Amino acid sequence: MTLGTIVRLMRGGILHVLMLTAPVLGAALIIGLIVAIFQATTSIQEQTLTFLPKLLVILGVLFLIGGWMFSSVAEYTEQLFKMIPLIAR
Repeated sequence: MTLGTIVRLMRGGILHVLMLTAPVLGAALIIGLIVAIFQATTSIQEQTLTFLPKLLVILGVLFLIGGWMFSSVAEYTEQLFKMIPLIAR
């Protein structure tokens, strides 16, 4: 196993994690910004107000793209297991 192989595996894993988490984090960021603007315009300073909308949006996004996320992780894991004999040389 060369250093290049290790770097390629690490880079692929990090990019895969970023690709899977970006939609969920992006949706939470947008909803958080909308709620923050709403709080600023109405002078409502309740700290727990942002929790429920973010939770609902995150669950909705996971419901919509959870199957794709699972299949993507399964494919990546299969690729890693197929690489084991090549790496062991």
